[in-house]
Amino acid sequence: MAGRIWLATSSFPRWPDDPTSPFVLQLARDLADRGWQVEVLAPHAAGLRCRETLEGIPVTRFRYFWPASQQTVCYRGGALFNLRREPANWLKLPALIVCQWFALWRLMRSRPCDVIHAHWILPQGFVALIAGRMRGIPVVVTTHGSDVFALRGRLLTWLKRVTLRGAAAVAVNSSATEAAVRAIAPDLRDLRRIPMGVAKPDGAVARVQSDRPVLLFVGRLVAQKGVADLLEALAILSGDWPTACAMIVGDGPERVDLERRAKGLKIGDRVRFEGSVDPARVAGYLAAADVFIAPSKATSEGAAEGQGLAIIEAMLAGVPVVASRSGGVVDAVRHEETGLLVDEGAPAQIAAAVARLLQDRGLAERLSTQAQAMATETYTTDRTADAYTRLFTDVLARTPKRSGP
Repeated sequence: MAGRIWLATSSFPRWPDDPTSPFVLQLARDLADRGWQVEVLAPHAAGLRCRETLEGIPVTRFRYFWPASQQTVCYRGGALFNLRREPANWLKLPALIVCQWFALWRLMRSRPCDVIHAHWILPQGFVALIAGRMRGIPVVVTTHGSDVFALRGRLLTWLKRVTLRGAAAVAVNSSATEAAVRAIAPDLRDLRRIPMGVAKPDGAVARVQSDRPVLLFVGRLVAQKGVADLLEALAILSGDWPTACAMIVGDGPERVDLERRAKGLKIGDRVRFEGSVDPARVAGYLAAADVFIAPSKATSEGAAEGQGLAIIEAMLAGVPVVASRSGGVVDAVRHEETGLLVDEGAPAQIAAAVARLLQDRGLAERLSTQAQAMATETYTTDRTADAYTRLFTDVLARTPKRSGP
């Protein structure tokens, strides 16, 4: 047995096939396959059990507010979005932090672990750091971008700096996230770039032929994802490509406004809002797509795309990608090599890039082939789990052995 890991997170699938941060569960499963004993601590929500096993991983969900229906800080778009949408959630944040610390402390007393792995710097990383020091347990912090890009201000930045410096190791998912972390804490003892991986498709993805070009978006319908720019681009394409259509896979608070905008642009009959779907069904949409569009952009609060896992899924499926130069997207999408890059908030550029790919199938084939090879080499779940195994092994090797209970 490699060791025991307590994985602390604020975002975790609530049930099988829940699209809420499935990459955290995937990593837990892959680490378990490599001999690690992994248990997850995540917030409770209405309708969930406090203890369960999800796809073979033991999960403890801690309550932080009563009644359960008032536990509204996490899930449904994520903590950062919920804090922005409903300022009253800030009043519940102290309860979330205290209850998470108490739950982690109790778990470590009943089932000691070797490493605490905190996903996101705040609050999990800070809470884990306090609990870990009380028990002499090293903490590894993983930041996925949103927490380091946003949550600004002197106090929050200070808390992030304290957490990052106190961690035994810090993992980031992209060059953009790494730069943001180094700007806060340039003197970290162990900082590693480990992108989150995507499971390789089972066999070749069978392409679905259509007589009309299909543009595909997969992700949460929030302003940061830039779906409004995709709709504007589709309207621009109407002149030369009147049959082009868009499939929008995902849900979120922007959906009603986006549906209204599509009608206002007179493209409502060429846009399908599919809503939230099981992750297993995404492969079917990729098989039908001619171009994958990732029009992300930074928000006024500083949030940006940390990595862009949906882009990697498209690459592994052999779908050519058009993406904006936002955050960590540029690590995977290399202009004219593994996709086409456009500026943030530039519908006309999106339309022009899509037109190039539709007109020049040779270009589309070259980009998708090169992207598929790069993603297979760099961005698979196996690569991610192997990198984290090396990280945890190194952390344990330099951690003094504890004596006593």
